[in-house]
Amino acid sequence: MESIIILIFVIGYLSITLEHPLRLDKTVPALIMAALIWATLAIGFHAGWFDVIDTHEHAYNYLTGGDTAEEGFKNTLLHHLGKTAEILIFLIGAMTIVEIIDLHRGFEILKGAVKTRSKRKLLWIIGILAFILSAIIDNLTATIVLVTLLRKLIHKREDRLWYAAMVVIAANAGGAWSPIGDVTTTMLWIAEKVTALGLIEFVVLPSIVCFVIPFLIASYLSPFRGEIEVDATEDTVAERLLSSKTMLFLGLGMIVSVPVFKTITHLPPYMGMMLALGVVWLVSEYIHPEEDFSKERRHLYSAHKALSRIEISSILFFLGILMAVAGLESLVYGVVNGEEVGTLRYLAEVLQATIPNQDVVVMLLGVFSAIIDNVPLVAASMGMYDSPTDSVLWHFIAYSAGTGGSMLIIGSAAGVAAMGMERIDFIWYLKKIAWLAFIGFAAGAGVFLLFERVLFHNA
Repeated sequence: MESIIILIFVIGYLSITLEHPLRLDKTVPALIMAALIWATLAIGFHAGWFDVIDTHEHAYNYLTGGDTAEEGFKNTLLHHLGKTAEILIFLIGAMTIVEIIDLHRGFEILKGAVKTRSKRKLLWIIGILAFILSAIIDNLTATIVLVTLLRKLIHKREDRLWYAAMVVIAANAGGAWSPIGDVTTTMLWIAEKVTALGLIEFVVLPSIVCFVIPFLIASYLSPFRGEIEVDATEDTVAERLLSSKTMLFLGLGMIVSVPVFKTITHLPPYMGMMLALGVVWLVSEYIHPEEDFSKERRHLYSAHKALSRIEISSILFFLGILMAVAGLESLVYGVVNGEEVGTLRYLAEVLQATIPNQDVVVMLLGVFSAIIDNVPLVAASMGMYDSPTDSVLWHFIAYSAGTGGSMLIIGSAAGVAAMGMERIDFIWYLKKIAWLAFIGFAAGAGVFLLFERVLFHNA
């Protein structure tokens, strides 16, 4: 009967990956899939069809455990909901701060700094901005900001597609080494699989290689040769507000302070993000964006308007996908070494038996993250493996899942955002960009393994 739950997951997943042909927002199958998995799990548990296992490896059978098993099932569900809520609250806070900055036109300061006619130079400027910004404000937000910037700089759509596609590679590489740069690294950080300093120390160099190699190759390709018309005389200062610079530096500064808050207080990161949002919201209530600022215009720059602009569908998608994976993790699927284990742990044991080299398994995870979403893959890996904090495994998973998604346009949140904004064709990206992304991914993985497995193996 366990196959019913796995079938629901597979069908739901196919619906998510085929959202464009089906013309169906991926949030819909994600929510339905999560609800159906837990409903089937609950019905089967009470009927005695399934056993359920919690995060402490305690298995429960309703027919033999009675009320104790019932309590165990409820606590397992609440635990997974709590862990999912931590990530969602963190994302809502970060997205709201970025929207407040945007309302005050803080990102116009970045736009005003780009004044060049060289296609190659513009490629590197945009790439470096994407790499750095994604580490600070997350790769999805950085992609949205920079695609918006490209629309103002490049009027020819054919040229702009190339730049937007390269932004995806740079943003994913930049997000992989920061605890707040990608949903997957945030998940690993919140779950205490990695620390902020550990992630930066061991993943930043492979991420730089993953970013630089494709950009070096691309800079010699024909789409990035010659010059492009950029209106360098445009008075960008006029587009800014009195509050632009203040809100930009305050907002980014408060987001960056979240890891520091966690280090000092040892509280979960979402608490630090709540404080950061509160401070930015407070300042936004009293700051004057314009010379003749009136109460009637306050709503144009309010946090309430920022909240209305955040991608709630993305938040609900993460809710659905994470709870669906949690359902798989909670379902007892088999026995390993005499102990009942969940579906994902059983899958890990099968993979380890089939492919003894764990590094190859993690690299395959990176490739799979281009085909399907990296969020559930990382969620699955967190249920599959039981390694200590800041182990080589978790750092390699952070790198592989964060950068592997660049190989297909639907393989990452940044890619999906760029695809939606610029209507990038799946096949076009596959033909023109996928090989660049693969070379970067493989080169970065090679550097990671060289340092971790060869040079400093005995360190």
